[in-house]
Amino acid sequence: MRHQIQAIMLSIYMNSAKNITYQAMSESDFQAVIELGNLVHGSGYVNEQEIVDWHKKGLKDGINCSYVAYDGDKLVGFRITYSPGTWQTDQWYSPELWKTKLEDTAYFKCNTVDEHYRGYGIGSKLLSLSKESLMAQGAKSGVSHLWRQSPGNSAVLYFSKCGGELVKDHPGKWYEDSVNGYDCTICGHDCDCVAAEMIIYF
Repeated sequence: MRHQIQAIMLSIYMNSAKNITYQAMSESDFQAVIELGNLVHGSGYVNEQEIVDWHKKGLKDGINCSYVAYDGDKLVGFRITYSPGTWQTDQWYSPELWKTKLEDTAYFKCNTVDEHYRGYGIGSKLLSLSKESLMAQGAKSGVSHLWRQSPGNSAVLYFSKCGGELVKDHPGKWYEDSVNGYDCTICGHDCDCVAAEMIIYF
């Protein structure tokens, strides 16, 4: 009986995944993005002010490189991406190790998929859409920080499958965020998770 129920649920998710629609992120998506982001990554991951700033950094030359995925009216995934020239590096970046210049490099800020919709290519599709928009903006690469402590190291594996190359590991990248209110799903308010700095060349 349990196997029958699991089969039915899997069928529902598979059929649902086939009906996913994708669109450029807009202000009307903000609240749903905040809710899903905080649910998946931990309370305090993103707030109303931050989502406005994140979205703005993805706009350049009339092109939006951040996308959302919906199953009907339900937000099931989003990809936040910064356009080249709209963001700055700090100690957690290694531009001297990149093959592209900073001004030609985008930043893949966040990829989030509802846990019930994972494994159906939603994250890869969102990344592909962002990449197409970035190339139209003139970007030659996109760098990101991937969560090493994701279940089964899935974040790094997914990004690698999409062409990502490891640049450098950064332990403690999210520690300051955690003591300032971010509640890491693993470490709580004392986050010591490792960020894998990775880059995709277009």
